[in-house]
Amino acid sequence: MSVIAIVGGQWGDEGKGKIIDFLAEKAKLVIRFSGGDNAGHTVINPYGEFRMHLVPSGIFYPQVTCIIGNGVVINPAVLLTELDELRSRSVDISHLIISDRAHLIMPYHALLDGLEEERRGKGALGTTRRGIGPAFADKVARLGIRAGNLLNKNIFLKQLSSTLELKNAILTKIYQHPPLLLEEIFEQYCHYGEQLAPFIKETSSIIGPAVARGEPILLEGAQGALLDPDFGTYPYVTSSSPLAGGGSIGTGIGPMAFDRVIGVFKAYITRVGSGPMPTELKDEVGELIREKAHEYGATTGRPRRCGWFDAVAGRFSVQVNGFSDIALTHLDIYDDFPLIKICTAYKFDNKILDSFPSDVAILERCQPIYEELPAWQVSTSKIHDFNQLPLEAHRYIARLEELLSCPVSCVTVGPKRDQMIKVRSIFSE
Repeated sequence: MSVIAIVGGQWGDEGKGKIIDFLAEKAKLVIRFSGGDNAGHTVINPYGEFRMHLVPSGIFYPQVTCIIGNGVVINPAVLLTELDELRSRSVDISHLIISDRAHLIMPYHALLDGLEEERRGKGALGTTRRGIGPAFADKVARLGIRAGNLLNKNIFLKQLSSTLELKNAILTKIYQHPPLLLEEIFEQYCHYGEQLAPFIKETSSIIGPAVARGEPILLEGAQGALLDPDFGTYPYVTSSSPLAGGGSIGTGIGPMAFDRVIGVFKAYITRVGSGPMPTELKDEVGELIREKAHEYGATTGRPRRCGWFDAVAGRFSVQVNGFSDIALTHLDIYDDFPLIKICTAYKFDNKILDSFPSDVAILERCQPIYEELPAWQVSTSKIHDFNQLPLEAHRYIARLEELLSCPVSCVTVGPKRDQMIKVRSIFSE
């Protein structure tokens, strides 16, 4: 194992935190490379159950250096709360590093996020209203403030003053909202900076030599491939790239250094927020999946939309990420089902589509074409050996491998570390 990227293969919430928590034991670095605190990774281990929003899921291994990479946007208040929670539960956080290039979410970002969603009305995108999108927009517009800027109050004040003047003009003239006060934000963020200063470092001098030495590195993605702003269901997407390519940009590791890219897929599919989802189940089956799997957002608590596995979307995800392996999660949710369906193609008007459309107006009208497979109707939650899985489970996994043209390397049958079944070697051993 050298550099392995862990990427969501669907619309996020696939169980990446569990996969990373399992694999991180053998890693030297775990680097979160995209998103913000709109992403939540649920991890269950000997320390207990945690919902991680910014801190990499490898934090539970003291020997692993965990880095919040330059591709992440950080709300300092959320991060400090997360660090306090970890400390209170006896988790060592001294091995955490924050890239000085990571951008900060400012109070005006969250405010504008909410105001813009309200303006859209029925056409709202379903954002978490945490300021993620506006923070990434400012990054691209060269208006952003980076974590490293908190280490120099004079530079920080100059940047904040200039940007806040523009933001207040938008707030007051477009939204008729009272202006934000420079002094209050400056004082608040200086206080955050004092607490975070021990963690903020230039990270290329840490990551680059580790890559050169061939040390094992995990890149932790957020959200999923179908939320990518270029290749996802635009405009119902996130604001940074959750693809494997985003792992290169969000860490400073060249793509030639990647050894493997693992796509994490649920045995079914879920989505939070607005946007098309061809296999969504708005019936008792969808509700059964939701309740059995506790499909509620780790960040917002919103109920997730549930549906059968979509192999059309899955093939597209494999293609744009170049997955070498699949980690298949939540297989146990099907333990009581009499049959399982897989979407193998779409029907659009009188046409059969085998590929994932780029136009959401088309995707919204696509009807899934299903293939039915018998389920196993026995518990898999205590199985540790792949060969002991029921024959029907083997057939289901094999059919997914065939449809996605990618091998499954591990399967999960529950939320705990020991409920991971290894199918084939993930590490270079």
